[in-house]
Amino acid sequence: MYSKVDRFDVFTIVVNILLSTLGGILVNRLIPMLSKSFIKANLFGYDLNKRNKEEKKIPEAQGVLSGGVFLIAMFLMIAIVFSEHLHPGSDFPHNKFLEYLAALLSICCMILLGFADDVLDLRWSVKVCLPMIASLPLLLVYFVNYGSTTIILPKPVRPIIGAQWNLGILYYIYMGMVAVFCTNAINIFAGVNGIEIGQSIIIAASILVFNFIELQGSCSEEHLFSLYFMITFIGVSIPILIKNWYPSQIFVGDTLCYFAGMTFAVVGIIGHFSKTMMLFFLPQIFNFILSIPQLFKFIPCPRHRLPRLDPSANVLRPSRVDFRKNELKPLGLFMLKFFSIIKMIQYEETINQDTKEIMISSTNFTIINTALCWCGPLHEEKLTKLLMGVQVCSCFVF
Repeated sequence: MYSKVDRFDVFTIVVNILLSTLGGILVNRLIPMLSKSFIKANLFGYDLNKRNKEEKKIPEAQGVLSGGVFLIAMFLMIAIVFSEHLHPGSDFPHNKFLEYLAALLSICCMILLGFADDVLDLRWSVKVCLPMIASLPLLLVYFVNYGSTTIILPKPVRPIIGAQWNLGILYYIYMGMVAVFCTNAINIFAGVNGIEIGQSIIIAASILVFNFIELQGSCSEEHLFSLYFMITFIGVSIPILIKNWYPSQIFVGDTLCYFAGMTFAVVGIIGHFSKTMMLFFLPQIFNFILSIPQLFKFIPCPRHRLPRLDPSANVLRPSRVDFRKNELKPLGLFMLKFFSIIKMIQYEETINQDTKEIMISSTNFTIINTALCWCGPLHEEKLTKLLMGVQVCSCFVF
């Protein structure tokens, strides 16, 4: 191992773990200290999946606390990571320094924009653009430092279309879209206590293991940088998971989703494993594909698609959307029947006795509702554990 990672690198990892632990302790202290301030600023909500949902105000946008402490810890790490290059006669790695700062700038921008979304409740069209804008500093530094836009193709297709392709500007568009996907994929895979931060920590832990495995490879330095980000992210996120677990004491808000997604996109770009990283997002990819009919308005999409509570049994059931059949265009009707045939949704048709119109009642197109369709009504905590188990299995396999 030391042929690729020397003693100083081991020292920086140890310091990183200590800083991350202190960061987690700080986040754990800040949550109760600042909860009343968030509520006073009208940044609170009610847990819709609880019997006493109107009795307790729960502070929202708590992801800004973990994001802020993450940035502080990573700023302190600058002095540690680059300290061996500060003595006279040493060649300072300006390119790596620029990458580090650009990565933090992109994450910082995304935390700011995510908090603005929590406060202003931005439209979906704006949310899609925000990650692309926030990733620009890192993409520009990548262009200056590397400029390579060539990808290696899988071996089975090389005799047909060649061993590699130079994508040109399409490569930068792809990396920008990775940032868009990572942030929004976590955001739409939500609706029950602990799901957003839970999936984020599992993905981060998977990337962490992947980085350790690849430290002996040709890109050991890039994976070492990724390690610093993932260790710190996990450290500051654990207290959020504890407080957001059932029954939730806080809501993480869009800030956490954007912060986590941009962090994953950043390490994928820095470590040159953005394509491999997408393998850790298979549940999110599946959920996105399943959500396409509603996200693109082929099927009516309500504001909230989270499961609905059955108060009598204290379990969650799939949420539904009701609409007239004549509202659907042919493509929307095809999607409805297709996802019904493959058992991703359940729907039924009835006739309105007054208007004689055919009415459709369909479960919402999310992986959470699909799980409830397959497994039947579940307690919220059990549902979260089930979904997190799927995430763990998916990351372990790949």
